[in-house]
Amino acid sequence: MKLSLELRCLLCLEWMILVGVGHQVFALGWFGAVVVTALLIVTLRTLVVLATWGFAACYASPAPPLGLLGWCQMVAREVQAYLWTSMVYLPFEPWLMPQDRLRPATCPILLVHGYGCSRGIWKPLVSRLESAGEVVATVSLLPPFGHIDDMVPQLAQRIDDVLLKCKTRQVMLVAHSMGGLVCRDYLAMHGHGKVAGLITLATPHQGSELANLGIGDNAREMEPGSGWLQRFASVPLEVPAVSVRTTHDNFVMPQDRQKHDAMQDLPLPGVGHLSLLYMPALPALLKQCINALAAQKIRA
Repeated sequence: MKLSLELRCLLCLEWMILVGVGHQVFALGWFGAVVVTALLIVTLRTLVVLATWGFAACYASPAPPLGLLGWCQMVAREVQAYLWTSMVYLPFEPWLMPQDRLRPATCPILLVHGYGCSRGIWKPLVSRLESAGEVVATVSLLPPFGHIDDMVPQLAQRIDDVLLKCKTRQVMLVAHSMGGLVCRDYLAMHGHGKVAGLITLATPHQGSELANLGIGDNAREMEPGSGWLQRFASVPLEVPAVSVRTTHDNFVMPQDRQKHDAMQDLPLPGVGHLSLLYMPALPALLKQCINALAAQKIRA
């Protein structure tokens, strides 16, 4: 709630300043100032997305060629995802995201968000998974730029709540970006008894160079070679797990740092870091991963 309030305030302030400048400085009418502000905000956010790939170009891992059209489509989807995330799903989460609809289930899915986000980012995916008959839970980890270790008790409490309400013994963890590190931290501290499997989406298991430019304690912990990452490098992963790796990722760089020796590697080309979450095909991909993990657990 606190994060969404802060984001709404920043969004309103951004609009007020830009509209005011357009009206007072450039003598635009109020309607014209609003239109120009909207175009300017879209342009600025497009430049932010392009800047992430520009930075990633310095650290890019080998990836399948996309061609000019493929790159343009990928960037367009990522810009759209960034706009929806920063201007709709995160700031207006309290109104867009109802309470989790939990009911008895064999293995509910718990979605764990990434850096600087909240449960609001899962809005489209929750709707699609529930339409497919899945029982889905979410969690917001606070503070958004705090230590990863401090987020683990919140995840542990949410897992216990979900198990109680769903009257079951284990959850399936699906985590985006930094959320995958929080889940691994939880497993290291609390064991694997309550977790059936882990699916990470574009998680920097070996850190990301972009974290060097990030703010907050968790950004420092995601820097390649950080003490936090080294502390977990030798911790065994005792649940079946899949790393869905976005080979053209614009936040995790080099993109190969999404690999983890104890996890199945599932490369996904032509997808940006945020647009991954809004892919219409993501529910089917998660179902595929869940089935693979279940088969792996039976063989073990």
